[in-house]
Amino acid sequence: MRYLGVLLFTFLCWGTLQAQDRDSIIRTADSMSNSILADSVRANVEKKETRAERRARTREEKEREKYYFKGVLKDSARLEIERVSRVAWRRSAILPGWGQYTNGGLWWVKVPVIYGGLVAGYLTFDYWNYFYREYQTELQYRYNNTGEPSDGPLGNRPTGSEPALIRQRDNMRRNRDLVILATLGWYGLNIVEAYVDSMLSNRWNISDDLSFRVTPTVIPTYPSGMATNSRFGAASLFTPGLKLTVNLN
Repeated sequence: MRYLGVLLFTFLCWGTLQAQDRDSIIRTADSMSNSILADSVRANVEKKETRAERRARTREEKEREKYYFKGVLKDSARLEIERVSRVAWRRSAILPGWGQYTNGGLWWVKVPVIYGGLVAGYLTFDYWNYFYREYQTELQYRYNNTGEPSDGPLGNRPTGSEPALIRQRDNMRRNRDLVILATLGWYGLNIVEAYVDSMLSNRWNISDDLSFRVTPTVIPTYPSGMATNSRFGAASLFTPGLKLTVNLN
């Protein structure tokens, strides 16, 4: 009877251990299947993001950056200042002088200067382009007529002067291209001026309470080759001058 009880106890222990192993295996399998399912769902979601959705997400992130600075929400005054700063240079890019008019101040001086530079650039371009076409036409005529000069303004050049005509034509073309670059630079300077003026007017507070003072002074100079003074070490001279002091309040 005692042996039968021991055998029954051993059988129960073995059955309990088998059940625990089976449960742990099932739980491990379930967790692995859940992890695999989650990975597959995540991969499907990432894979299913279309180009339009990606553009929309990028646009939302950029829109968020407009209203947050290092995670801090910007107030309405800051947003308005940034908007005004962007408006000026964009308007000058669309129409030269428009940004200067938006900024105010001395716009009535800046706008004529801007358009004066653009008109001067156009007139200079037209000047060099006219002579470039004249030389090009003469060279083309001589090329098609075995070197014979034409009846145009450059027809008085003798036969055989084609190399000189080519050099002159190239000089005219170079000057014309330089004028184009200078005019584009003037247009870009108009945009930069509108941006800088808007930043100084809106982003930074520059007080009108400025003062300066001019006082007479002397500047010591120590020329070389002078006799040595035993008391001061070297002979010194003084030059009169003016001292300018500027106070920014």
